[in-house]
Amino acid sequence: MKASIGEVQRLLGVKTHTLRFWEKEIPLIQPRKDAFGRRLYSGRDIRILLRLKHLLYVRHFSIHDARLKLESELSDDRQNLRAEVDGIRADLVALYFHLHPASKPHASHPAPKSSHGGYS
Repeated sequence: MKASIGEVQRLLGVKTHTLRFWEKEIPLIQPRKDAFGRRLYSGRDIRILLRLKHLLYVRHFSIHDARLKLESELSDDRQNLRAEVDGIRADLVALYFHLHPASKPHASHPAPKSSHGGYS
């Protein structure tokens, strides 16, 4: 997912100059620039910006403390946790479609029955 600065401005409800200031203060936010020099924010950038806004506006962190908190949250241990959560989410989606085969797009055949009478 790539989003322009205008799209991110509307999503977060902050001005573009605020986004540019946050980029300078939080090195974790690294939008790419297209051939015309326009910022393109990745999904990761947007998640960081959403978390930053929460830390600043809801939790009332200073920009410095918010940066430290974000850096802590994105350390290697947290990345491993994120990968585990993503794996569990994928397993749950697969289980849901296994239990509800009609919900799966283009499901033409139900899952085969196992020897104990249920679906495998």
